[in-house]
Amino acid sequence: MDGQEAGRRPSLPRFPELPGASTPPELNRALLDHCFPSEPVRFLHNVLLPFRECLPLSPDEVGKALGRSSPTSAPHLIHDLLAPLVAYGSHPLTLKRADGIVLDKPGKPSYDSPSSFRVIVLLQTFSKILERIMTSILSCVTRAAGLLNPHQCGPLAGLTASDAVTTLTHVVKTLQMAGRKVSTLFLDIKWGFDNVNPSTLCGIHRAKGVNPYLVSWTRSFLSGRSCRLLYQGSPRVFAPVSVGTPQGSPVSPLLFVIYVSRLHCEIPYGLCLSYVDDFGLTVSSASYRRNIQTLQKQYARLKTRGSRLGVSFSVPKTELIHWRTNRDRDPISNAPVHLDGSVFTPKSEVWWLGYWFTPSLSTTPHFVKRLAKAQAAFVAVKRLSPPGIGLPPFLCHRLASSLLFPILSYGADIFVPRLGSSPFSGTRPRDGRLIASCRPSLISWPSRPASHRSSSSSRSRDTWQTLELCAPPLRSTLQR
Repeated sequence: MDGQEAGRRPSLPRFPELPGASTPPELNRALLDHCFPSEPVRFLHNVLLPFRECLPLSPDEVGKALGRSSPTSAPHLIHDLLAPLVAYGSHPLTLKRADGIVLDKPGKPSYDSPSSFRVIVLLQTFSKILERIMTSILSCVTRAAGLLNPHQCGPLAGLTASDAVTTLTHVVKTLQMAGRKVSTLFLDIKWGFDNVNPSTLCGIHRAKGVNPYLVSWTRSFLSGRSCRLLYQGSPRVFAPVSVGTPQGSPVSPLLFVIYVSRLHCEIPYGLCLSYVDDFGLTVSSASYRRNIQTLQKQYARLKTRGSRLGVSFSVPKTELIHWRTNRDRDPISNAPVHLDGSVFTPKSEVWWLGYWFTPSLSTTPHFVKRLAKAQAAFVAVKRLSPPGIGLPPFLCHRLASSLLFPILSYGADIFVPRLGSSPFSGTRPRDGRLIASCRPSLISWPSRPASHRSSSSSRSRDTWQTLELCAPPLRSTLQR
């Protein structure tokens, strides 16, 4: 009977016999080592073996523990952990889980709609390490493969916001020197990072001949993500989300500028310039009316290209400016532009990439607003150094040089401030009283030599105050 039943049983594969593998776990490990010699899971297990105490923790806690211990106990630990992931073009599923902190947007009339809140996504520490490595690799590939348009600025070295502003002002002045009327339309991509399609982005990489492992990692990084919202009473469960490129990631800005590189188009006697998701269409002709017609055509062309990529432009953030020169005697043009059923009139001041522009490229409005921000910061920090008490002078000096002056001087690398104006002349005395931690009447300044006596206000007490407090003159600092 037993022989008949045994004859009816389906034949099973023969139990393999390997030297040094007497038990099923040992046999299983030997087979994995033979068939998958560089399998990432086995590699990670071997590398994590000296840090068994970290394994019960969450992935983010593991990343922090490894970051603290690897420089001393295992200097090559992080490299050994991430090398297989980079080689195989894989972003682990556990690193694609994130926590989202729900915060309410200030100033909203009501909070009865989801648009009244914002979600701050907290990415895992170890995931950011891998993303920084991929950003460095992709930055080199981007330049070599020509993934960006020459008129794109963004997360690469040498392509900062000041470079974009310098290019814009140079093009405007060059066209004006040729006797042409110049106009610029500023656009902003609506929900830009959330509209990145992984398949389209990977197709752009393949078309430029990017290495397959980078293409695979990009697809793996952008797909299969999940998020857990944290708020009072939240269920704290992970849910799949489709977010394009995740916010807060080091590699997201670079992936986005590569994605929108196809939006750029050539404009005769003009320029299509962008910084990440901020675009500027500059055109020129013999009249502003003709500029309006050209801008409408270029916008329609840009909108068509954007629809293919699944991106659109934000209407409330669209602004128009007609550039003029100080010697232009023609009447100021108020010709508006009509886009998608909306009318946009030219502005007297436009804010773009942190810089304030006027039709005549005057620098006064920009630095007046920077001065207002610096004064607000001064009011907030002067409480730290009341007269006679508070922080010591050297800390106040450091506070003024690291906080107040950067706020005031933002944009001085391109725009030249008018230092003789009364608002700027009062910044150093206020900083000096903060640094000296005393009232103006208590500051004992040395008497000026006779050779330096002058009726000019620029050689007054402010100059000697800056010398006494080891603060360089504002003019020389800005000129650096």
